[in-house]
Amino acid sequence: MTAYWISSYLEVTDESRLKAYAELAFPALTGAGGTFLARSLPAAVFEAGKEMRSVIIEFATVDAALAAHASPAYQEALEALGDGAVRDLRIVQGIEPATPVDRP
Repeated sequence: MTAYWISSYLEVTDESRLKAYAELAFPALTGAGGTFLARSLPAAVFEAGKEMRSVIIEFATVDAALAAHASPAYQEALEALGDGAVRDLRIVQGIEPATPVDRP
């Protein structure tokens, strides 16, 4: 079952470190099977939403996402980021697609 890596940037403290991280993280995560679905500031925010950069990456499984995070290539990217950003990063399991309801 698919998994989603969701990263929200609560604060960016060093744009140069963030850039160095992104240059290493993108190939590390795509090389580990990740597919970037979104990577930007929000188009709109609602309720308690905040105007912050968000990233969503799809993986085939939770185990694949966890392995990507633990990989040496991604750990190198994290080292480059250092204290350049405060993030909320979570991996969530996807759900089975809903099946259409039969209609008369």
